[in-house]
Amino acid sequence: MNISEIAKMAGVSRAAVSRYLNNGYLSNEKREIIAKVIAETGYMPSSQAQTLRTKRTKIIGVIIPKIDSDSISQIVSGISEVLSASGYQMLLANTENQPEKELDYINTFRQNMVDGIILLGTSLDDAKLKNIQELDIPVVILGQFVSAPSCIYHDDYHAAVCMTEQLIKKGYHNIGYIGVSKNDTAVGVLRQQGFLDTMRAHHLAVPEDMVITGSFYMENGYEHAPLLLERHPELDAILCATDTVALGVIKYLNEQGILIPTQIAVAGFGDSRVSSILQPSLTTIHFYYHECGVEGTKMLLEKLQNPEIPNKSIKLGFELILNDSI
Repeated sequence: MNISEIAKMAGVSRAAVSRYLNNGYLSNEKREIIAKVIAETGYMPSSQAQTLRTKRTKIIGVIIPKIDSDSISQIVSGISEVLSASGYQMLLANTENQPEKELDYINTFRQNMVDGIILLGTSLDDAKLKNIQELDIPVVILGQFVSAPSCIYHDDYHAAVCMTEQLIKKGYHNIGYIGVSKNDTAVGVLRQQGFLDTMRAHHLAVPEDMVITGSFYMENGYEHAPLLLERHPELDAILCATDTVALGVIKYLNEQGILIPTQIAVAGFGDSRVSSILQPSLTTIHFYYHECGVEGTKMLLEKLQNPEIPNKSIKLGFELILNDSI
């Protein structure tokens, strides 16, 4: 079965079938007739032939920092939703929180003929951005602000300001902070800076040893909560850079019989699925991760259709989720 036979059975031209297969302009009537014939015959076009014809593989490379993350799974879900609806497939690469692998995967994707790349960026130094900008395929960065290429990012700084203001409003003044690697500008730098600036604005001291940095994993909170309490017995709250880190803090405090929030309050960022079923439920920040994936993918597909579109950046908002942990 080939295009000519499909065209003959549908009573349309071969060009009409070709336009149908390549998502070109076609009247609804002809589109329905061709679709019916293809469904009845089970015809599948050769992907190699389509690639040669259109210079497109209909594959988008997606690079993520880790796979076992609620926020990342929401972003990837949004990406997949748009790609599937648009006839594209996704090729997923996991860097396992090793920023140097981002460049390796970018080069791998470039050599393997993906149509575009979506990068959930962590460490974006000048050399890496220069490499990205020299690619001959469109790239969209998610989760970090860059002037080029196009990006969608979250308001991490003001989210941290909002959460810190809420803790202070609730009467907590001796607040420790457990952060993550500063290689990640958004989560590692901006959230911590929002916390420190807000504390300073309220004339509340934050000694250097009341801020600890670790990994993105639960162990960061579990191992560093006792260290904070040992250094500062007066501690009345711990703000964590992510819900995952906060989960580790809550696990430790529960094991030690330390009451949350009566003795120590805990808060995080991310509004993960587990945050509402923890005991106590976690006060957190909701970021629009799914929407980030959806809008970032639309941005990339728009760039594929019209490469001359200027780069643009979109900053997404956030929502404070008040639960029982403060």
